[in-house]
Amino acid sequence: MNHKSVHIDRWLLPLSWLYGFIIYIRNKFFDWGILKHEEFDIPVICIGNITVGGTGKTPHTEFLIKLLQQKYRVGVLSRGYKRKSRGFVLATMDSTSREIGDESFQIKQKFPDAIVAVDGNRRRGIRELLSLENPPEIILLDDAFQHRYVKPSYTILLSDFNRPVYNDKLLPAGRLREPATAMRNANIIIITKCPLDLQPIDYRIISHDINAFPYQGLYFTTLVYKGLRPVFVRENKELSLDTLSGKSVLLVTGIASPDMIINKLSEYTDKVQTLVYSDHYNFKAKDIKHITSEFRNIMSENKLILVTEKDATRLVSRNDIEDDIKANLYYLPIEVSFIDKEEEFNDKIYKHVRENKRNRIIYKK
Repeated sequence: MNHKSVHIDRWLLPLSWLYGFIIYIRNKFFDWGILKHEEFDIPVICIGNITVGGTGKTPHTEFLIKLLQQKYRVGVLSRGYKRKSRGFVLATMDSTSREIGDESFQIKQKFPDAIVAVDGNRRRGIRELLSLENPPEIILLDDAFQHRYVKPSYTILLSDFNRPVYNDKLLPAGRLREPATAMRNANIIIITKCPLDLQPIDYRIISHDINAFPYQGLYFTTLVYKGLRPVFVRENKELSLDTLSGKSVLLVTGIASPDMIINKLSEYTDKVQTLVYSDHYNFKAKDIKHITSEFRNIMSENKLILVTEKDATRLVSRNDIEDDIKANLYYLPIEVSFIDKEEEFNDKIYKHVRENKRNRIIYKK
């Protein structure tokens, strides 16, 4: 993927070599059986990446839930990044993002019928799910490509179009958690966040650089922004993106890569002011005051505050947001769209589930 440059902190490369050696030894311990992995008699589909930062795991997980729950009882297990709870927690509609993490909260709110749980110990988490009275028939394992204590039945690896893995380096010089060669362990590779006008030459360059094996599927997806939704109103009210025309927008983000949403907004209005926080940022009282002050200082009556869907999960439970801010606070949902071969991808997933839906072991507590 030579069409994209990647920033590398070259002075940190010696630390990256040390990190790479540690990863190599750890993986060898699993290969040699010194560290043990566990398999389960149920389809376990891992959705992961080998880079730090947002590759679109949550919207791709949601795509799979939507696809699979038409026919199966779907479970979703993640570690619940930055949650305040410990151990295994089974999500309910009353769970908060503090208890289960923002991504799991978002998924449970959007898919009430999905069995959503969090546990840093994935083996224990799967056993707990399988011991439920009405257990899942399929488990989606979120962000677990490096978690080798569980051996998934199928692995989907995501790679950001905007940061090609083959031009990247291991942490801390680059953003790779594992060498790019680890991609060979995936059943499917998805290049995410592609531009809608991806050219044939881009397909060829990416396919050449990924150099997927015959057993691997290579797909290309983009993120589609839906209509604006109010954070504090439960009803299914949605505003078209066209309503942003001429509006002053205060964009507040706490995600890894805000560039896409900033670029999208610029298509509709040139009056965008940004407040950018770190990924999975836990908003504090002083931040709410700052956001309130910045919004009130915008010299226009035609204005709103826009946050990402993930940020909305951390704001909706706060009780220190004033009414005028609540009334003007919206989030922008995103969905995955395949640029091509969506039906082929769906068929592969269904085929795997059919072939791996065996008589499973019932785990009792």
